[in-house]
Amino acid sequence: MIAYHDAEWGVPVHHDRIHFEFLTLEGAQAGLSWETILKKRDSYREAFANFDPARVSRFTPARVERLLANPGIVRNRLKVASTVQNAKAFRAVQKEFGTFDSYVWGFVGGTARVGRWGQLKEIPPRTAASDALSKDLQRRGFKFVGSTICYAFMQAVGLVNDHTVDCFRFSTAADGNLEFSVPISR
Repeated sequence: MIAYHDAEWGVPVHHDRIHFEFLTLEGAQAGLSWETILKKRDSYREAFANFDPARVSRFTPARVERLLANPGIVRNRLKVASTVQNAKAFRAVQKEFGTFDSYVWGFVGGTARVGRWGQLKEIPPRTAASDALSKDLQRRGFKFVGSTICYAFMQAVGLVNDHTVDCFRFSTAADGNLEFSVPISR
């Protein structure tokens, strides 16, 4: 967890494969700990064609059944099937916007938003931006993309910087970004 925090969490991502990876992993995490998902990450990469959305979008029902027998991933039928569905929807977004990256960064105006949180308990579980992303993804046919999942995705891929102000990573990610510190009401 420390290595993930120090090297990955909150680093702005501009690569579609990585966006698809985190969207998949955040959806898989629903109801589980992030530590559980990180331990299964390599198995997910192997099971889901290194998160290549073009390849995953072509997974057959037989392939899904084989994945449900894979102990290296979360063997939840809805989550596995949603990954295939999300790959198809992801490809449609790429076709419409050129890249998923262009699409998703539009929800923060193209620049990472910076929270100025003193304590972890201040960080909201969702924001107006994650609500908008969730609603739009759902409209486009994505599954397991509720607002809280979308906010976790936004944090993971650096659309928002929610490192606390005393974290060494806060200052490395905060320069030149928009600030926000008022979560939406729950």
